Amino acid sequence: MHAPLILYYIARRHMHYVILGTAGHIDHGKSALVKALTGIDPDRLKEEKERGITIDLGFADLTYPDGLTVGIVDVPGHEKLVRNMLAGAGGIDIVLLVIAADEGIMPQSREHLAICNLLKIKSGLIALTKVDLVEEDWIKLVSDEIRDFVKGTFLEGAEIIPVSSKTGQDIDLLKGKIRDIALKVTPKLAEGLFRLPIDRVFTLKGFGTVITGTAISGRISVDDPVDILPSNISSKVRGLHSHGKSIKTAYAGQRVAINLSGAEKESLRRGDVVVVPDRFSPTKTVDAKIELLKDSPILKNRSLVHFHAGTAEISARVILYDRDELKPGDDCYGQFRLREPVIAMAGDRYIIRRFSPVETIGGGEILDPYPTRRKKNEGMEDLEILEKGSLGEKIAMKTKKAGMNGVSLSTIGGWINADIPAIKTAIHSLKDRGTIVQFEEALIHNTAINSIKEGIDKILDQFHKQNPLKSGIPKEDVRAQLKTDQKIFNQIIGTMEDVVIDKDILRLASFKASLSEVDKGSEAKIISMLEQAGFQPPLKEEIAKNLSVPPKQLDDILKLMTKEGKLVRINETMYITKTVYDGIIDLLKNFFGKTKEMTVAEFRDLLGTSRKYALPFLEYLDIQRVTMRVGDVRKLRKFI
Repeated sequence: MHAPLILYYIARRHMHYVILGTAGHIDHGKSALVKALTGIDPDRLKEEKERGITIDLGFADLTYPDGLTVGIVDVPGHEKLVRNMLAGAGGIDIVLLVIAADEGIMPQSREHLAICNLLKIKSGLIALTKVDLVEEDWIKLVSDEIRDFVKGTFLEGAEIIPVSSKTGQDIDLLKGKIRDIALKVTPKLAEGLFRLPIDRVFTLKGFGTVITGTAISGRISVDDPVDILPSNISSKVRGLHSHGKSIKTAYAGQRVAINLSGAEKESLRRGDVVVVPDRFSPTKTVDAKIELLKDSPILKNRSLVHFHAGTAEISARVILYDRDELKPGDDCYGQFRLREPVIAMAGDRYIIRRFSPVETIGGGEILDPYPTRRKKNEGMEDLEILEKGSLGEKIAMKTKKAGMNGVSLSTIGGWINADIPAIKTAIHSLKDRGTIVQFEEALIHNTAINSIKEGIDKILDQFHKQNPLKSGIPKEDVRAQLKTDQKIFNQIIGTMEDVVIDKDILRLASFKASLSEVDKGSEAKIISMLEQAGFQPPLKEEIAKNLSVPPKQLDDILKLMTKEGKLVRINETMYITKTVYDGIIDLLKNFFGKTKEMTVAEFRDLLGTSRKYALPFLEYLDIQRVTMRVGDVRKLRKFI
């Protein structure tokens, strides 16, 4: 292992980047609790401070002596601001569900918990705030209610910690509990492609455009090139900040501010994603697993919904694959057809909200952000694999669905949410087992390769049956019929033992051009006609007229007779028999045995023919390197 890579892994062992998100009803003390934990007021907007509620996302950080840093995303609790809450929920590792002791469970407590559950956040704590306002017995009563409330969710069995932001009661205890859970969090994809959904865009005097977000995979460094999609902007990292400090490199799991070079604030928006260049493509169609909440209304096929992925919110039409409606608490496979493009990967989670009235109704997992067209009544086996299969099985299915042109290695990296080394290992294993084959940068499933081979054999077989006199079919004609990439096609036919490649012509190895009984009769007449004519052969047009044979059919017969060595093709319109050609060679031997040069007139007289025939014969002999023209005479080029 190279020294820089060793240093990178050593450094990573001592870095712990975890994102904690608050969740809960309006005015239950989320922002006050964050300030009590960190000393940072997450309410950054003037309106928020005046009204005493969080309107947009707020951010703070909780740093521990051992180097652990917990970035905190404080989300708004008001029903009308849930869309802002969703923008901050995508990168969360731990949820701190905040419930005020004096009010207990409220509507946004339920909706926030449902959203976090749908996003498959795995761990969290429950903070019972404002305990200084209630009696001890009331705290116990509310705690029991909370335990029932979180049953069946990821917070079932989570600790409930009574705290007071006003008095400081058990704030240090909560800090310790957060640390304990944070150290158990599975790290984000440090070796994945860099991806950071933008949740804020602003400008700073002297710096220019700055965006913020949570790095959900990979790493990025100062001066690295980046793309901002789907706004389709190319830029460069001018500077990086995390938790108020300038850094050289940002890693997955960090809250990051990126100072972008040459990007205008007006051209960027929440919902855009900062990514490494040339690896991601925006999509307006995604296949997904759809899960409805138990208290959701029925979701009908082709309904309009609000689709939330990362920090993006887009209206979308739902296509249910195997039913006309989805009932509350049920799940199925389906497709979202988005009004605007998004950046998404297989394995990403999403949330859907009712179009009107707006309320959270479900969510699920994106299975394929670039789905192939599905035939009517086609089974769901591929989607089951994309949902439940191993990384290798998912990659195999993606290449299988891609068909004859396969998928590129770079496309796979930008398709599925996984570490690049893990993707490479899975691909290597699939290649070893023969499940997929790699042609340069393209990966093709074995079934597609077999399909291409079967297609080639079928085309050649049909061609030979319809054209028994032709030696084969142009290679490009076969490829065009199969609509296969040229490089892939050429490599596949190179491995086919039953196919013969003759320059640019393909034929089956088992095929041999042969004449029909009728054509054999024509062959005999052609030989007789040309033998009798000797050194003054009839041209092709005259032969066709004498035999009453269509020109195309005569062409095929002449070509086959030439290939079999029965005729010699002088030019496009003139043929002679092998016997006549041998006679020309014998005459040349005798002539050049006596002299070293020969004029056209001497050659004409030697054959007893006219200049009309003598010149084409000499030109053919020159091409065959039997003779060589020197000025107005011919010399013998080689021994004959």
